[in-house]
Amino acid sequence: MLNGKVVIVTGAARGIGRQYVIDVVEQGGFAVAADRASCEETLAALGARRERAIAATVDVADRASVDAMAAAALAAFGRIDGLVNNAALYATLKGGRFDQIDEGEWDAAMTVNVKGIWNCCRAVYAGMRDAGGGSIVNISSLAALYGLPYALHYTTSKAAVIGLTRGLARELGRANIRVNAIAPSAVKTEGTREFFGEKHETALKTIAAGQAITRNLESADVAGTVRWLLSDDSRFVTGQTIAVDGGTVMN
Repeated sequence: MLNGKVVIVTGAARGIGRQYVIDVVEQGGFAVAADRASCEETLAALGARRERAIAATVDVADRASVDAMAAAALAAFGRIDGLVNNAALYATLKGGRFDQIDEGEWDAAMTVNVKGIWNCCRAVYAGMRDAGGGSIVNISSLAALYGLPYALHYTTSKAAVIGLTRGLARELGRANIRVNAIAPSAVKTEGTREFFGEKHETALKTIAAGQAITRNLESADVAGTVRWLLSDDSRFVTGQTIAVDGGTVMN
């Protein structure tokens, strides 16, 4: 499905970002696993297919850093066909009432979760245009569609991702670059465990109970939707936000 496509995945050191990288390579593509942390374990998980991926150190909030990430992709593989904007502040954010959220945390969430996506899109634009087009997949969240309370910094940042996706899709369509988003519910990853802390098990049970499909989301469930959006099978789909939430929010 992704034969020969070169895809950059940010936030790829662990969790669902690692799953996206594995999925790209298993589907015949080439991956750039990018993160502030080391992606060596992600590359190791590829086994014999490791040569189809490279690691890149990136801080998505820093323009020079994301430009270097895009340059590394071009140097290694000669083109850029896809970008999965997965990097985000999530696990380390502290929830609470809207008027008690730390201002520094609010600013950090907006910088990484919104500006970081803008930076990465700017960095890959020329490479995708020169390749004849491409697909950008932005990771939003069910939090934005549902209106998750007591985490307003996170909820607001992920709502901004949806607006960014729609506006950018209109700007880049003539260059044959598609821009879509997915809005998953809480995925069973290390990040979700850290975000909910001691309430982790209770939170997952509550989330599952509110879905039409009453089980918690696994990384592979989300990867299939991302794979489709990166592939030519979705070549006439742009500007959309797809909820991958087991039927929590139905638009």
